[in-house]
Amino acid sequence: MYLAIREMKFAKARYSLIAIIMLLVAFLVLFVTGLAKGLAYDNAASIQNMNATHFMMEKGSNHRFTRSQLGEGDLAQAGSIVGEKNAQPVGVKMTTVTTGGAAHKLDVTLLAVRPEGWLMPSVTEGTAITSQTEGKVLVDDQLKDSGIGIGTEIFDQASGMKWIVSGFVSHESFSHSPAVFLNERDWQQLQSKSSAWKGASGTASGISYSAIAVKANKDQAKQLAAALPDTEVVTKSEAVSAIPGYKEEQGSLLMMIVFLFVISAFVLAVFFYVITIQKSSQFGILKAIGTRTAYLVRSVALQVLLLSSGSLVVSVLLVQGMKAVLPSGMPFQLDVTTLASTCGAFIAMSLVGSLFSVWQVTRIDALDAIGRTAA
Repeated sequence: MYLAIREMKFAKARYSLIAIIMLLVAFLVLFVTGLAKGLAYDNAASIQNMNATHFMMEKGSNHRFTRSQLGEGDLAQAGSIVGEKNAQPVGVKMTTVTTGGAAHKLDVTLLAVRPEGWLMPSVTEGTAITSQTEGKVLVDDQLKDSGIGIGTEIFDQASGMKWIVSGFVSHESFSHSPAVFLNERDWQQLQSKSSAWKGASGTASGISYSAIAVKANKDQAKQLAAALPDTEVVTKSEAVSAIPGYKEEQGSLLMMIVFLFVISAFVLAVFFYVITIQKSSQFGILKAIGTRTAYLVRSVALQVLLLSSGSLVVSVLLVQGMKAVLPSGMPFQLDVTTLASTCGAFIAMSLVGSLFSVWQVTRIDALDAIGRTAA
């Protein structure tokens, strides 16, 4: 440790330069990671917030809520296997609503759930709706920025139906559009605008659902799949990944993050490799007077650890400061778990990058180094 710190103090300008580069790369890694997590949550918040383990969808729907149609018969069969309380219907429909005149249009996602069930989110402001409520909905609070308040009347362009905002919920969205929650009564009226159809069970039904959310273990999930061969039982993560644009969006951001990790490791590797070559004579002399190779290796590794850790500490502070001034509508999420795993991966990649320098240190021959110095 003494050698590592003494050398960094001696060559302040050199190590400060690489520290600044590492700081910028670490900041970019953390910021893009927070943006990726924020976009992922904004894209599927309503589904992720549902306390379900699996979702039943129509076979051939590619696990997409908007392509699936199930009936009351499917719900009854699911309830007989996992228990009626553990099977809840979900209706999903993306639409455009207007308020304050036809010129003010908003893209939203209608979500139909049972108000007394475990899928309905908690009301943060206003009054909750019940199964008997008619013509009232709960909306995500981000719609406040669009001028919607309690008592505002919204009109659905597709069906011509209108609802009054009864209250607000928080952090509820689907495919980057704010969620609007309604009960089965209003959902049935909405479905009545469409032609009748049959669910996956083949039973005619007066009300349709996009999916059935269930609380089930692995064995029960297999029983559901066997009992209803025309349905698909998927996990919550599979359902989230099937939301339009989710995989593509996260894939692009993940590739950026991976490349930033690789770039940071490469920059650090080149820097320390060049410095190690320049210090070959000094390392050789140290070996000649009895300094162990392991001590020199630890010195290089400690310098890498100090630089990467110091850069991360400053980067975390900068990201937290940036988070505080970001607009409220920007999806950015960086929790403690994500922050810790990202920092750990950054330090690990930095240490991997230092392996080239470590390898060079082990190859230095004391006699050759002394000979070069004498020459």
